[in-house]
Amino acid sequence: MRWFLATMAVMIGFAGAAAAEVPKEGVEADASTRQVAITSSFTGTEILVFGAVTNSVQSSPEAGTYDVIVVVEGIPAPVVVRRKSRVGGIWVNTQSMRFASVPSYYAIASTRPIDEIADKAVLDAQGIGFDHVRMVRAAQSRTDATDPAELQAFKEALIRLKERDRVYVKSDFGASFIGSSLFRATIALPPNVPVGPLTAHVYLFKGGHMLGEYSNRVMLQREGVERYIHETAMTQPFLYGIVTVLLAVSSGLAAAFAFRKPA
Repeated sequence: MRWFLATMAVMIGFAGAAAAEVPKEGVEADASTRQVAITSSFTGTEILVFGAVTNSVQSSPEAGTYDVIVVVEGIPAPVVVRRKSRVGGIWVNTQSMRFASVPSYYAIASTRPIDEIADKAVLDAQGIGFDHVRMVRAAQSRTDATDPAELQAFKEALIRLKERDRVYVKSDFGASFIGSSLFRATIALPPNVPVGPLTAHVYLFKGGHMLGEYSNRVMLQREGVERYIHETAMTQPFLYGIVTVLLAVSSGLAAAFAFRKPA
């Protein structure tokens, strides 16, 4: 009897160890390029974010076992949003909202609408989506709106402006699986994308729960004449100003000479 109980205990121990050793699902990803050159002829480009689900249990791309959300965001920057009102027949700025930290660029692609992938608490915690992106408010001024509803209205207005400028973009079905574990998403960078580092985040979900996250960097760097002009403006502003004035004067004189009327 003791031998039987000992044998059963060993078997249970092995079964427990085997269950504990079941590999967990995760995600690994990368971008098609780690560096994008910004020149005077830059008209926009696309970057491909791709990856795979490790230890995938999905049988086919159509099974829908997993959801993927890809977020590419630029460095945070301060922003001031102003509201105009009609005062005495003239449109003037009457209220403003200052944000100390707002992503300069924000693109999101997912296998389906994000509110169908995870609940609000998860999206808020990770800052996923336009309604959940982190916008840090700056210290108030006397013209700043203070009501919470006004704060939300200014956030929505800021997002609309960013969408109009194509620096905030969303694609509810922009990410897709091309195998049982492989996935991809294409992110468009417009010509006016702010220059600086971009961070690509990949989030893996299953049944509303986040299984893993993977992040990497994509650098946007000025090259050629564009880089030289920018560095001169930043490091030698006086020289840059003198050269700019001389170029403007010479251009004006050349235009006057070219289009002067004959005597």
